[in-house]
Amino acid sequence: MNYGISVLFRAIPLLMALFCFGYGGFIISYGTDPSREVAGPVVFSLGMICIALFSTAATIIRQIIGTFGTVSKYVLPGLGYLSAILTIVGGIHLLHTSTEAASFVAGHVICGVGLITACVATTATSSTRFTMITVNAKKNNHETPPEAFTRAQGLMLISIAAILSFVTWVWAFCLLSKSEIHPMYFVAGHVMIGLACICTSLITLVATIARQIRNIFSASERKVWPVLVLIMGSLCIIWGLILILGTANASNGSTGYIMIGLGLVCYSISSKVILLSKIWRHEFKLSNRIPLIPIFTALSCLFFSAFLFEMGTEHNYYFVPARVLAGLGGICFTLFSIVSILESGTSGK
Repeated sequence: MNYGISVLFRAIPLLMALFCFGYGGFIISYGTDPSREVAGPVVFSLGMICIALFSTAATIIRQIIGTFGTVSKYVLPGLGYLSAILTIVGGIHLLHTSTEAASFVAGHVICGVGLITACVATTATSSTRFTMITVNAKKNNHETPPEAFTRAQGLMLISIAAILSFVTWVWAFCLLSKSEIHPMYFVAGHVMIGLACICTSLITLVATIARQIRNIFSASERKVWPVLVLIMGSLCIIWGLILILGTANASNGSTGYIMIGLGLVCYSISSKVILLSKIWRHEFKLSNRIPLIPIFTALSCLFFSAFLFEMGTEHNYYFVPARVLAGLGGICFTLFSIVSILESGTSGK
């Protein structure tokens, strides 16, 4: 990877973050109806995931081009965790400053986005010794190198992602258990289910990176982790379709489109897990085609968004899904840059 390409791949997450911040702020400032009070803050918060993805991209790229130092080792993952904290604090602040349904939904969803951001920051932390993956992949044993993560450190990284995922799942079902009280619980709960699926997908990525760095990645994991991510993505999409087709209240059913978008994000994450798993001590001729997965998912989000914008001219309840899907498309495109970096960093060429 030359320096120019490295700058481009680091710029993509920042540009997508700028898009989410700018578009979210534009939505908020361009009107006062409740739909804007949901879509604007949520799209804005998605930019924080892009910032955390930037920290992951910069962590890996700096190792590839030989500019990764002690400061980068702590500052870059720290930037991701700081983004997560700010996002969660923003969501909690929104919940406590207003009792309106729009603020309730936006606040809970933003907190969920913050938990995803923390999972992404954990991915950045697990990537601080990324270059060891290519070294270990050439070995025929499973001895842990002395410079790799210790057993405790590896388990801690995986546990952080698992705990964040567990919290998101519990949060989602607590909201759904009250869905009969008010539609806002129904909407927030189902979106949180999609966010929990993304957190679960990120567990597999953290585990794959950490265990390959420790040189203990097994043949069974090579199959299990990619399948788990694909299951999470499929669960989101199928759940979303059930909401769209089977919910009597079309306003609540429109939440299914957001779940489909979150499922597409899971598929984007799967590209990273599939790449790292398939090339581990094996030749995978299609490895340079895997970055196309997040491109297709990004385009799918944007195409869905375009159709929902048209549908929104007749029914206002499509307003929020149309805007959120545009933001999710930005995240998918950011994941394209990450998987391209992984492909470059692990390529034997």
